[in-house]
Amino acid sequence: MFNDMATLDFFLGLALGLSLYLWQQYYFRSQLKKIIKVFSASGDRNISLSPLSLIRRELYLLDQKRRELEQIEENWRIVVEQAPIGYLVVNGDNQLIWCNSEAQFLLKIDRWRFGELRLLLELVRSYELDQLIEKTRQTQKKQEKEWIFYFTKYASSVEKNPAATNSTASSRIVNSIEIKGYGFPLSNNQVGVFLVNLQPLVELSQSRDRAFSDLAHELKTPLTSISLVGENLLNRLQNPEYRWVEQMLKEVTRLSNLVQEWLDISRLQDDPTQVINYETLDLCELIVSVWGILEPIAKKKQVTLNHHPTVNSIIEGDKSRLMQVFLNLLDNALKHSPPNSTISVNVTVEQSETNHNKTQAIVDIIDSGSGFAESDLPYVFERLYRGDKSRTRSPDLNSNNIFSGSGLGLAIAKQIISSHKGSIQAQNHPKHHGAWVHLTLPCKRNSLKEN
Repeated sequence: MFNDMATLDFFLGLALGLSLYLWQQYYFRSQLKKIIKVFSASGDRNISLSPLSLIRRELYLLDQKRRELEQIEENWRIVVEQAPIGYLVVNGDNQLIWCNSEAQFLLKIDRWRFGELRLLLELVRSYELDQLIEKTRQTQKKQEKEWIFYFTKYASSVEKNPAATNSTASSRIVNSIEIKGYGFPLSNNQVGVFLVNLQPLVELSQSRDRAFSDLAHELKTPLTSISLVGENLLNRLQNPEYRWVEQMLKEVTRLSNLVQEWLDISRLQDDPTQVINYETLDLCELIVSVWGILEPIAKKKQVTLNHHPTVNSIIEGDKSRLMQVFLNLLDNALKHSPPNSTISVNVTVEQSETNHNKTQAIVDIIDSGSGFAESDLPYVFERLYRGDKSRTRSPDLNSNNIFSGSGLGLAIAKQIISSHKGSIQAQNHPKHHGAWVHLTLPCKRNSLKEN
C-alpha cells in the first residue's frame, strides 16, 4: 500500500513538473514571438517559424545590418580623410580622438597615430583652437573663429604629406598660416572642428595688392607731369578751354589722391614701423580736435556731437594717422546723418580681454542714419569696396576732402588701427539703427597711475 502511494505521488509530481515546464516553454515562446514581432530587423511580421529559427534569422539580419553600418562608416571615414578641409574630433577631456590628413597638415600634427588618445594641447599649441573648442562645448552651438596659426616646419610637413599640397598655395617655408575653424557640438561632450585653409586666399590678396601698389607707383610720376602741364596751360587759356582744363585738373587731383591713399595703405601693411610715429596722446582731446575741423559742416547741417569722454584715455600713437582715422569716421557719420540729428561718441577705458594686466580705450561712434546694408557689413573695410549706394558718396569735384569717393577710407582706417595693435568693427546699432563703428586701442602703460 505504501509503495502504491509513493508511486502515485511520483507520477503526480512528474505530471505537475512537466505541466509547469510546458507552460513556461509556451509562455517563453509567446513572449519571444511578441518581441520579435515588434523589433524584427526585417520588418517581416510572419512568425510562423519556430522561435529558434526566428532568433537565428534575426541574428543574421542584425549582423548584416551591422556590416552595412560599418561599411557606411568606413565610406564616410574615407570621404573625410580625402576631404580638402581639415577635420578633427576631441572628447570631453580635450583628447584628440581622430583627425584627417588635412588637419594633420594644417596643424602640423606629427606625433599622433590612429587609435590613440592624446591631449590636443600636447600635439597643437594654439590658444585660438582651444578657445573655439571650449566655447562650442559651453554654448552647445556652432562657433566660428579665424586666426593665424604660427609654426616653423611648414615645408617638412608638406613633404610628409604630399597629397595635402593640392589644397595649399605653395610649399614654401613660412612662419604662419591663416585658418578658419568651425566648431560643432557632438554627443558625449565631444566637439568636432572643421578647419579651412585661408592661406591661398591671403596670398592671392597680397599678390593683388602688390600689383596695385606697383601700378600706383608707376602712375604717380605721369599724374604729376599732367598736373604741371595743366597748371601751366591754365593761365594761357580762355573759356571754354579754361573750364575744360580746370575740370581736368580736378580729376587729376582726385586720381592723385587715390594713388597716394593706396600707397599709404600698402606701406602701413608692409611695415607700420616705417610710417607710424608714436607719441603720448589724450584720445578724447584728439576726437574733440577732429570734430572742431568738421564743425562748420556740422553747423550747416545742424548735426550736433554727443560726446562722452573719460579721464584716462591716454594712448601712444601717431597723432596725424589717428586724426586721419577719426576724420574719416566722423565725416562718414556726418555725411549720412539727417539734418537736426546727433552723432554719439562714447569713450571708455576697460581691462583688455586678452591681457588682464593692460587696459584698452574703447570708442563707439554711432550716427543717426539708416545704417549699413547687412550684405555690406562683412566687406566695408575691404579696399575699393563700394556697397549700398545710400552709403556711397558721389565724388565732390569741388571738395578737397581726401576721403571723398575713393573706397579706401575705411580700409585705411582699419590698417592704421591695426598698426596701433587695435581693432575696429562695423555694425548697425540695435536700438538707434544707425551705423555703429566700434574700435579699441591699447592704453599707455601705467596711464591710470599717471592720472
